[in-house]
Amino acid sequence: MSKLGDRIFQKVLRTFSPILPWREPEILKAYDELVDVLIKQNKSRIFIVMDEGLVQLKLHQPLLDALKNKQLNYYVFSDITANPTTAQVEEGLLAYIIYGGDAIIGFGGGSPMDVAKAIAARVARPRKNLKQLGGLLKVRKKTPLLIAVPTTSGTGSEATVASIVVDERTKHKYAINDPVLIPSYALLVPTLTFKLPKFVTAMTGMDALTHAIEAYTNKGGRKFPNEKAINATRLVFENLKVAYDNPSDLEARKNMQLAAYDAGVAFTRNYVGYVHALSHPLSAYYGLAHGYVNALILPFMLEKYGRRIYRKLARLARLSGVVEEGLSNGETAKLFIAKIRALNTYFEIPTTIPEIKEEDIPQLAVYANKEARPLYPTPRIYKTSELEEFYRELKGEILNVETN
Repeated sequence: MSKLGDRIFQKVLRTFSPILPWREPEILKAYDELVDVLIKQNKSRIFIVMDEGLVQLKLHQPLLDALKNKQLNYYVFSDITANPTTAQVEEGLLAYIIYGGDAIIGFGGGSPMDVAKAIAARVARPRKNLKQLGGLLKVRKKTPLLIAVPTTSGTGSEATVASIVVDERTKHKYAINDPVLIPSYALLVPTLTFKLPKFVTAMTGMDALTHAIEAYTNKGGRKFPNEKAINATRLVFENLKVAYDNPSDLEARKNMQLAAYDAGVAFTRNYVGYVHALSHPLSAYYGLAHGYVNALILPFMLEKYGRRIYRKLARLARLSGVVEEGLSNGETAKLFIAKIRALNTYFEIPTTIPEIKEEDIPQLAVYANKEARPLYPTPRIYKTSELEEFYRELKGEILNVETN
């Protein structure tokens, strides 16, 4: 498809977007509230998706205790990894069917929530495999009750339409995007994030910032998601370093959960951009953490967009309180990017990705191009060959020069 074709597709999608069945999850603040929801909806066999690390830490014990107190049955499925695979989803689906579940809880970071959503999609569409469900609006059927309990403050999956999975055979990371995958409820418990390693706190927080900035700077963003993006940006800059330095600061942790949630609401309506398109193949190929790669690529990509985003980026910087009034749009945008780089430096996130292999770059660029086009309404549209050069720059082989 041509660049003009991309823009026409995006305009049509934007025109019809308001009639899609958007919803926001209802926010819960206590395990008893979650259990009350299950009882009111006559759900008694609860399928909990989480990773083995969280099981070992027993972070889910208060949830299990609350379920036991009301005599609700549960099954914990934990055979998943970071960057979950289609095979893990299919294993989870089989476990769900055998168990006879009637509600699904995604408990953890982005990976457990992605698997929970993908299982729900397969339950709704049992005759379609995950590849067939990949893309936009391929589910369109009622799913089991979905509840998200995030243990990190970054992915925003508790508020989004997307489930991201990796085809382990091709190493292609793709998304299932459908409003039916937005969880009905999100339980936000800040204390769940207290014991996160500092680096995880940093990179998940920068993931939330990436969501907010890409959502705001994309073309055609609407007022409501833009307001969410502004608030998320403000909350990240005000609270992430505090949460990083003082892991048990309740207010900072609470605000970071809200930042991740708001950023999730923003990008699920305004979409993300080339930061994510470049990042997803790197996570799939080299097992790199999604938030880490996003944080690294974010300032790089903002510089590549150059003058195309100066006005929007400057407006975001001012409205979020990150940069004060008084400078030109260009000066404000550049200062904002410098502040993002300063955050990365503070969190010891590097500027290059030496893991990238030259022989992989052509296929990485193909996957990145396929993800971005025609769906993402990015400030600029790039050719596959240009994306190859971006990967070489990120590898550290080419001097990173701002694009005007």
